[in-house]
Amino acid sequence: MKKFLTILSIVTSIASSSLAAEQEFLIQIKDHKFLPEILEIPAGEKFKLIIENLDKTLEEFESGDLKKEKLVGAGKKITIIISPLKAGEYKFFGDFHQKTAQGKIIVR
Repeated sequence: MKKFLTILSIVTSIASSSLAAEQEFLIQIKDHKFLPEILEIPAGEKFKLIIENLDKTLEEFESGDLKKEKLVGAGKKITIIISPLKAGEYKFFGDFHQKTAQGKIIVR
């Protein structure tokens, strides 16, 4: 019986952790800039990055550090799933407005 309860406890723990909601972080594009420009994220956790383009023009979210590149239509939202990251800084930019659309994620 003790072995059964131990196994049940492990299975319950795994199931509840896999059902836990991923954190979501919103970055908006407005006037060809990212808001916020700096986003702080906890290390070691998978998360959703939601990019909302409030501008009337197409933009491309791009990050060599994150190995992500995705178009964001005018007035549209996209979601990017980011695997757990190690502590550090990860830069991103808007490919169509590189002078103004700059940002970074700081992972702690």
